[in-house]
Amino acid sequence: MRQEITELLPRLRRFAYSLTGSMDEADDLLQNTVERLLTRDMPQDADLTKWAFRICRNVWIDECRAKKVRREAAEQPELTDGQVVDGQHQTTKEIEWNRVDAAMSRLPEDQRQIISLVALQGMPYKIVAEILDVPKGTVMSRLARARAALGEALTPVTMRTDS
Repeated sequence: MRQEITELLPRLRRFAYSLTGSMDEADDLLQNTVERLLTRDMPQDADLTKWAFRICRNVWIDECRAKKVRREAAEQPELTDGQVVDGQHQTTKEIEWNRVDAAMSRLPEDQRQIISLVALQGMPYKIVAEILDVPKGTVMSRLARARAALGEALTPVTMRTDS
């Protein structure tokens, strides 16, 4: 099981980042998640991936409730791959990441979780529904609302039409 958890770490870390909006807090969340995974007995019929993502989500919810503070957008997400590229291209890329990250952070929690699991992690709706313990239709409607909100937030003001 430890080997399987090790293989899940990059995906869990991306999910943790999508929830917290901060790499430092995502790493803390990941550490707390892994600690729970290693110290708790996995249910007999549970799928490790689903169980791990659910634990990560539950740890995050517990931490939010304890802090009673809603997360704000990260000012400088560190999502680049570290390669040296043309300065203008790099700056443009960072600006886009910042825009996407800020737009994601403005989504309601339920929509941000679903878009992270479906769009960023590539999970099927059925598995996301099981992880979040909601009907598949709820996943689909929240995802549609999240995509629409992100599209609106990322559309330049000059391109929006006034109706």
